[in-house]
Amino acid sequence: MLACWVLAGVLGAIVLLHTLLEVHYFLRMFFTLFLARFCKKRVHILDETSVYGICTTTDVDTLLYHMNNARYLRELDFARVDFYERTSLYREIRSQGTGVVQGAATIRYRRFLKPLSIFKITSKIIYWDDKSIFMEHRFITPSDGFVRAIAICRQRVLDCSAEAVISVLMDRGVKQNQNVEAGVTQIPHVRPQIPPEVARWLESNEISSATLRQPENVTTPC
Repeated sequence: MLACWVLAGVLGAIVLLHTLLEVHYFLRMFFTLFLARFCKKRVHILDETSVYGICTTTDVDTLLYHMNNARYLRELDFARVDFYERTSLYREIRSQGTGVVQGAATIRYRRFLKPLSIFKITSKIIYWDDKSIFMEHRFITPSDGFVRAIAICRQRVLDCSAEAVISVLMDRGVKQNQNVEAGVTQIPHVRPQIPPEVARWLESNEISSATLRQPENVTTPC
């Protein structure tokens, strides 16, 4: 009888946990961080990283034949954690400031991902200013190399300068391999030109912000 009550309690706790939290999301985030920290090599801040995923039955939309649009942005959480850890970007931000948040994101869907299809997400920094770091993510199917979707995300750093963070990481570099005498990737510290699509996107964000700041869009408490 006691064993039955214990089993019922354990099952109840599991059901409650899955009801209150998206358990598999946190488990996958843990394993992504673990692999990035202990199993993958460190990379330079301007290098490109990649993670793999699969469109499971819990990712599909109501029509049941392709991945839900919202899941693409969710998948970017894992890609960013992998990038942050392997480049030491997050640790450097924490050492100079308080953290980093997602400021904005835009995504363009080119061709849907079918259920149970494998995809790769590549991540790289394409631009930065004093307050933000801009990253480009591509969803690619390895079978044909086709870019299924492309996203641009603006990461806002808190209480520090993005330029200062990038400068430290670029100056530090990473060891390429033990056989290289210098042992450090040498990349000139030059901020890249802002990509045209990012420039237009920022203009759109500024227009949106200006519209929301207009008096008629400001709500007053009752």
